[in-house]
Amino acid sequence: MSASQPARARRLRLTRLALAGVLLVPVIEIVVIVAVGQWIGGWPTFLLLVATSLLGAWLIRREGGRAWRALEQAVRSGRMPAREIADGIVVLVGGSLLLLPGFVTDVLGLLLVLPFTRPVARSLLAAVISRRLLAQTERFTGPTVAGGPSVPGWEQPTTPRGPSRSTSSDEVVEGEIIDDED
Repeated sequence: MSASQPARARRLRLTRLALAGVLLVPVIEIVVIVAVGQWIGGWPTFLLLVATSLLGAWLIRREGGRAWRALEQAVRSGRMPAREIADGIVVLVGGSLLLLPGFVTDVLGLLLVLPFTRPVARSLLAAVISRRLLAQTERFTGPTVAGGPSVPGWEQPTTPRGPSRSTSSDEVVEGEIIDDED
């Protein structure tokens, strides 16, 4: 089995999960809308859906503006705006969910947009990005091999003076030379 097969299987699994979500979310939204409509009536349900979309537009504008100003301030002060970029992404996704008609997406969107719940979403986003970056790094650099020349596939670059030390590592490996010719 090659190293790319688990990654391909994972992508296929994620694609299937995304497809199931795209198909299930509208069905769930319709069921919830019908249930709310039966509980409070058709017109109040319609007005509530319109009100949540308007609230979403207003929150996107307000919180998106705050995130943008924080991003500009971070850039002006010369620091890395990682938190501000993450806030912007979370607000954009949450606001988009609020604009979609439906109560389930509205609840998820509110959880992403509100300032007191946004840190949780930001932490989840950071964890997903970190995991993704680590997976991509392993894909391009290969797994780390511990051992020496006896490990198949491990090749030590050589120079006329023998093996060379990597300039990108400060790691020192201590060892003992055993001469079997005595």
